[in-house]
Amino acid sequence: MDSPKPDPARLRSSYEGGELSERSLPPDPFALFAAWFADVHAYGLPEPNAMVLATASADGVPSARTVLLKGYGPRGFRFFTNLTSRKGRELAENPRAALVFPWHAIHRQVRVAGPVVELTRDEVAAYFQTRPHGSRIGAWASERQSGVIPGRDVLERRFAELAERWPEESPDAAAPLEGAVPLPDFWGGYRLVPESVEFWQGRRDRLHDRIRYRLVTRTNTEEWVVERLSP
Repeated sequence: MDSPKPDPARLRSSYEGGELSERSLPPDPFALFAAWFADVHAYGLPEPNAMVLATASADGVPSARTVLLKGYGPRGFRFFTNLTSRKGRELAENPRAALVFPWHAIHRQVRVAGPVVELTRDEVAAYFQTRPHGSRIGAWASERQSGVIPGRDVLERRFAELAERWPEESPDAAAPLEGAVPLPDFWGGYRLVPESVEFWQGRRDRLHDRIRYRLVTRTNTEEWVVERLSP
């Protein structure tokens, strides 16, 4: 087989300048994630909250896609989506998932894995109303997310119909118009509750630093165990 051009086997980068040492680690992964997230935001990486979400069906067939992180903390990592989409259906069948934050520009990566719980409707509604008007209309227009459609014109016609039904609120209005875009019953959110969080720092000669926080239960209490993994 002829080699493709460019040949991916010949594309190489050297990772210099960073390190991840046990001496400077916080006791839980959330403080380190917050520090790294601040670093990647300060660096100016586009959409630093973009993350790969991996799910699997009840019979173990995996799928992955990029979604946006919309909140994080000791309770977990939050994201929102159409509940009837492929990821929504898979999370209903098999409520476990994995996340990857691929921050290549600063030679870092974070992997998170654990069970997933659905957010309350109040939590979802509070976030939905912060979305731009067009994004709220778009959520309704893509009601059949992941389903086959005959063409883009179907989406555009549906969007136009919905935008006429729910016109954009005036920015000077004291309160939303009566026709404000309601929360779709098929749209919701999730929180991945981490059982493990791995931090990867690229190092020279492929001797990368990999530090994993793993949640363990000891005498009825949970605590994070920190482990170094071979690269």
